[in-house]
Parts: sequence; structure tokens; C-alpha cells
Amino acid sequence: MTISPGRPSAPTLLAVGRGIAAARDDLTDAWVEWITNRHTDGAALESFKLPRTLRLIVALLGHMTGPLRRETRETWYAATELFGRLAESRGLSAGEVVDEFQHVRGLLIVELGDLIVAMPARQQLPTVLRLNGVVDSGVSNAVVGYTDALVAKMFSRDGVPVPTADSLKELLGQLHGLEAELHLLDERSASAG
Repeated sequence: MTISPGRPSAPTLLAVGRGIAAARDDLTDAWVEWITNRHTDGAALESFKLPRTLRLIVALLGHMTGPLRRETRETWYAATELFGRLAESRGLSAGEVVDEFQHVRGLLIVELGDLIVAMPARQQLPTVLRLNGVVDSGVSNAVVGYTDALVAKMFSRDGVPVPTADSLKELLGQLHGLEAELHLLDERSASAG
């Protein structure tokens, strides 16, 4: 992945990106807890490294609002598609994928509400719209990943969707690669700012 120079961002978006970065662990923990409480099969969740995936998505969400948003876009798409593929491997329906991803929007509202309200009035709406746009693209890509995984599995198994150890290892390998790309983005962001 090549990281080109960042583009100047509005101070409000930089503040939102910093707010997400500061709250990353709290946002991730709340999201994991909510998903875990929805499902009774906690063992299946652990095998897919759900906390790692959600932490990656929350960290990328912070970058998607700042100066590295263009450089982050491809990694964001890949990470959110991976979320959908992992959801398919966990046996979720498409609606559950949407519900799980949409939950981060509510968490962001709670976590960043005071920060956004403290902004000048003319900057509040564009900031909320930017955040919503990023979350919406994440939902869309998660559904794409889910659908792609479901279709591929059905074609490869004569119409019987059964996860295999190879497909799970591949998904975890993709997660590791995306975490490495996030590390590069974090380094770039720290040096920029």
C-alpha cells in the first residue's frame, strides 16, 4: 500500500478523528458487548476474532474522517467487506449484518455527541453527514462481503454452505493484512500531526 501525502482537513473533522481515536477501545468494547449479547454462541464469535475486526473498523473510521481519508478508503472497503464475510461465516442473515454494523452509528452519537454539539452550528451538520456517509459505506460494503461469501460458498459446496478451516484461515489472514495496513496509516497520521 502506498500512502501519499494527506489532504488538509477541516479542524472539525480532525477533532472528530481524534475523538474516535481516543474512544477507540471504549467504542470497540461496547460494540463487542452488544454483538455478544445478541448471540448465544459465544464460542463461534471468539473463533473469528471479532474484537480485532471491530477494533480495526473503529480505527479506520477515525482515519476516514481526517486527512488520510483517501488513502484509507481501500483499506476501509476491504475491512468492512471482511466484516461481512466473517458475519456469513458466523451464520448470520444479511439483516443481522446490517444491524450489527449500524450499531456503531449509535455508539458514535453517544461518544461524540458533546464534541459535535460544541462545534459551531454551521459545522455540526456537515460533520454528522460525513460520519453517516462513512458508516453507510461500511454497511454497504459489509453486505457486499456477506453476499460474495455466501454465493461463493454455495457454488463451491454444491449449494450447501459449510465453512471450512481453509476459508476461516484465509479470513484471518486478511484480517492480519488489514491490521498491517492500519499500522502504516497510524504511523503516517502520527508523523503528519
